Amino acid sequence: MSGIIVYQGMPGAFSHLACTSYYPDYEPVACRSFASAFELVKDGKADLAMIPVENSVAGRVTDIYHLLPEGGLHILAEHYLPVHHNLLGLPGSKREQIKTAYSHPMALSQVRKRLREWDIAPRSDLDTAGAAKRLADSGDRSEAAIASDLAAEIYGLEILEANIEDATHNTTRFLTLSKQAKIPKMGSGKMVTSFVFKVRNVPSALYKAMGGFATNGINMTKLESYMVEGSFSATQFYADVEGHPDETAMKFAMEELDFFSENVVLLGTYLAHSSRNR
Repeated sequence: MSGIIVYQGMPGAFSHLACTSYYPDYEPVACRSFASAFELVKDGKADLAMIPVENSVAGRVTDIYHLLPEGGLHILAEHYLPVHHNLLGLPGSKREQIKTAYSHPMALSQVRKRLREWDIAPRSDLDTAGAAKRLADSGDRSEAAIASDLAAEIYGLEILEANIEDATHNTTRFLTLSKQAKIPKMGSGKMVTSFVFKVRNVPSALYKAMGGFATNGINMTKLESYMVEGSFSATQFYADVEGHPDETAMKFAMEELDFFSENVVLLGTYLAHSSRNR
């Protein structure tokens, strides 16, 4: 083993599946919360963290955008995991017997059409793998779990229906986080730089802060806003831009951002996933 990689959820969660898919030489360790995963890496008890940030169907994972600037970790890589949800039941169960299906709310939102078609009532659980364990412990053949094939294997369940996600493009974007920053050399491929910043509550503040990226030809692929410290006037933004900090255009753009905003925190520079080239 090369080290320890932590993830939020129980064994069999999609984050667990992402760990085994992209870091097979690392030992995956489950954590109860995103915050505890961050802490383990920050304290040196784990080497990496695998954290989901958004899904192509259900949208962003809100908690992460608060943790990223506060967690003291650096983004090393991004990974896009195709998500295939399965209807899991107890051994010998049939889909026609199922009345209710348990899973994480984000997973349920990704299979709602199929559940409605089968007249199965969705029920929220803490996570997908937790729903699978709950089913295995319950012994109730009228219940099912929506989870990964890895969860079915771990908890001794059967896949009653495979790949039941409503959209074929269902994909979750994961970030790999580390205590130490590792910025690839400029010229080694297309780069993404992620950062957070705050703008003052004045007219056109965001427009002015972002202007440097437009004038310097920097492509911004993501901009998310959220309130901080319970204030309706102090807004923090998370951004992904295509570029390397050492590029002249990026330097000019970041200088302009610094001038019109405050508390700029660079979260990491990393190789862009191949899907960004399409």
